[in-house]
Amino acid sequence: MGQKVYSVGQINGYIKNMFSQDFVLNRVSILGEVSNCKYHSSGHIYFSLKDETGAISCVMFASARDGLLFRLSNGMQVIVDGRINVYERDGKYELYAARIRQDGAGALYEKFLALKQELEDMGMFSPEYKQPIPPYVKTLGVVTARTGAAVHDIINIARKRSPGVQIILFPAAVQGEGAAESIARGIRALDELGVDVIIAGRGGGSIEDLWAFNEEIVARAIFECRTPVISAVGHETDTTIADFVADLRAPTPTAAASYAVPDVAAAAERLELCRARLDKQIKEVVARRRTALEQYRIRLGYLSPQHISQQQRRRLMDLEESLQRAISWQMEQKKHALGLYALRLQNVSPLEKLAQGYACVTDAAGERVYSISRVACHDALNIYVSDGLIEAEVTGTQKMRQDENTR
Repeated sequence: MGQKVYSVGQINGYIKNMFSQDFVLNRVSILGEVSNCKYHSSGHIYFSLKDETGAISCVMFASARDGLLFRLSNGMQVIVDGRINVYERDGKYELYAARIRQDGAGALYEKFLALKQELEDMGMFSPEYKQPIPPYVKTLGVVTARTGAAVHDIINIARKRSPGVQIILFPAAVQGEGAAESIARGIRALDELGVDVIIAGRGGGSIEDLWAFNEEIVARAIFECRTPVISAVGHETDTTIADFVADLRAPTPTAAASYAVPDVAAAAERLELCRARLDKQIKEVVARRRTALEQYRIRLGYLSPQHISQQQRRRLMDLEESLQRAISWQMEQKKHALGLYALRLQNVSPLEKLAQGYACVTDAAGERVYSISRVACHDALNIYVSDGLIEAEVTGTQKMRQDENTR
């Protein structure tokens, strides 16, 4: 009887079935170092896990990546939860990752990201809840360790910028067991005391050293604080949950003191510049107002009853003078015309004629005798000459010839 022969596919299928029926291989967690990590355009992640004894191929399908809170990279120490199965086409087994966690500090980072996402979803990072830092602080509250560079830096910078500022220190544990509770207690105590602004922070360190500022109790204490809070944790590259909740994040404790306490000397210089600018503007406004007032005064002078009366009086005087000139001119014209009329009258005046040797003859009734036909013999006549009256009687008349009359 001959031995049965199987195809490659049958063997791979059989092995896959064995893997799928194994309880341990279906729910396994493996610790190792990531290598050969590749993000495929399809969304899948292909990588290997290795240690000093060997390596295993892994894949995380795109559908499982929602639970990955960080970017996978070579050299990262991780714990992969998933199941082991056979990829029949290549005939090799692989770890199908359902969840990937960072080991050690990486686990803390995952916890940090998870809490950050939770608090952000609750709205604790929202800008509308941020309080403005008061521009001029009289009382500064500080929550940090009693000893260390952070408290000395804050005090030195604050006193240098504003020698009169009052600093109230709440010495808190900033590392180790109970540190988060101590920090939260300090924030609440200074808030009840009524300081103007609170600085909560410490110097730099590892993620484990700074972890107290990543605790939810500290985040809630900052969020519920009625006093503006400035976070000042670690160095500029360090970021904690407290930084996101605080009203203002300072990269270092020194910078926090600069943000919280105004520079009195610089403020005095700005105040002097403002005073000089205000003085200049006041002078310019006063000058403009004086000019406008002078213009109004001139206009008021033109429109005043006294000025109007003077103008009317002058106008009347001018009219009177013009009238006098017109009257004088008319008088001269009338005098001239009268002279001409007098000359003309003189030429036709009977007296003038009498002075030239002519006479005026009237009858007894006083009627002028201008023709011989109006008298008869023995009629009485009155003959007026230049120096008197001649009484005469008609003794006869004689008619003049035509040629004598025209001579």
